[in-house]
Amino acid sequence: MELRAEHERWIDEREARVWGEWGVATLAATHWLTAEPTSVDGLPGSWSAVDGEVLGDGVRLAPGEQLEAAGLLLRAFSRDGSVALRVLDPGAAAARGISSIERFEFSEAARLRGSIRPSAKTEETRSVDDHAATQSFDAIVDLEWEGAPFSLTVQEDDGWYFAAFADATAGVESHAFRFIRFPVPADGDAVVDFNRAYLPPCAFSDHYVCVMPVPGNRWPVPIRAGERLVR
Repeated sequence: MELRAEHERWIDEREARVWGEWGVATLAATHWLTAEPTSVDGLPGSWSAVDGEVLGDGVRLAPGEQLEAAGLLLRAFSRDGSVALRVLDPGAAAARGISSIERFEFSEAARLRGSIRPSAKTEETRSVDDHAATQSFDAIVDLEWEGAPFSLTVQEDDGWYFAAFADATAGVESHAFRFIRFPVPADGDAVVDFNRAYLPPCAFSDHYVCVMPVPGNRWPVPIRAGERLVR
C-alpha cells in the first residue's frame, strides 16, 4: 500500500510539472536564431543570437535564463552551439487539444532489480528533428521482464541514472519512446521502477527536440507500465 501511495504522490508532482504554470505542455514555439536579426511571431522587435545568447527588443538571455513578457515566458536554449528562443504560453496545451496523460495500471512487478555494469562510452544519438550528435553514457543495467532479459544503457546525472527507451508497446500502445530515471545505488543492484516511465517533452509539443533511444535501448519486450500517451 505504501508503494502505491508513494506512486500517487509522484503522479501528482508529475502532473504539476506538465500542466502547471509554465509546465512542459506550455511550450508554444522554439525559434532558432542566427546573427541576422529576424522577427518572431507574437513578439515585438527583432531577435538574434549574439555571443551565444538571445538578443532582442531590450532583452538579453543566456541559455537557461528566462523572463515573463506579455503573458508569455521567454527562455533561451542552446544545442551544440546553436541558440534558440523558446516561447511558453499558458494556452498552448488547450490550443493543441491536449489535457491528460494516459497510464498503464500500477504494478509492483514493474519495479525491477538490475545489475550494473560500468561502461563509459560514447554513442551517436539522433533527436526527433533529425539532429545528430555524440553523447557519453556511463553504465549498462541488465534487467529481466517476465522472463525476457534486456539491457538499459544509461547516463549518470547528479546521483541519478537516465535513459530513453522504446519497448514493444512503442508506437502502438504507448508513445514512440519514453524516458526513465532512477537513483544510482550506493552499492548493489539498481531498482528501476517502470511505473515511473514518463513521456518525453516532445509528446506534449512538437517544439521540443528530444533525443531518441540509442539502439541498445530498443527492445522487443513489452513494458506495460508507466505513462502511455497524451490525450
